[in-house]
Amino acid sequence: MPKISSGLLLFRTRNRVLEFLLVHPGGPFWKNKDAGSWTIPKGEITEGEEPLNAAIREFQEELGFAPTGPFTELPTIKQKGGKLVHAWAFEGDCDPTQIKSNTFSMEWPPRSGRQCEFPEVDRAEFFNLENAKTKINSAQIPLLEELQRRLGNH
Repeated sequence: MPKISSGLLLFRTRNRVLEFLLVHPGGPFWKNKDAGSWTIPKGEITEGEEPLNAAIREFQEELGFAPTGPFTELPTIKQKGGKLVHAWAFEGDCDPTQIKSNTFSMEWPPRSGRQCEFPEVDRAEFFNLENAKTKINSAQIPLLEELQRRLGNH
């Protein structure tokens, strides 16, 4: 059975340009990766958890503030590894430099026996559609395009 994640796509309009908030994963594997490695804030759904509740929880864990709806459901996408991602969009704003992400532990460097802490998300940024398409995991591009389609020309 494929893994299932749930996430939120925060958007805003600045100078009549639609912008999307994307996050960059933390940790040593992602440190020097940029194009194609950003994502919407998302995470795995725990057993018995409602997908929207999981998306809200993950957003808060990865960014450090509570999202406020209304939330608009977007189509579910399938990533290259088979993971399904449920997503909702909502309009809002934040200062991406002020995020406070949860952390995770892992052995680093490999086979060193040392456990290190890393943020789940090491940075967040708003991007217009053109730039967001180059930054985001390519499987998530349809989320951006669908939201733009629903909002009309921006």
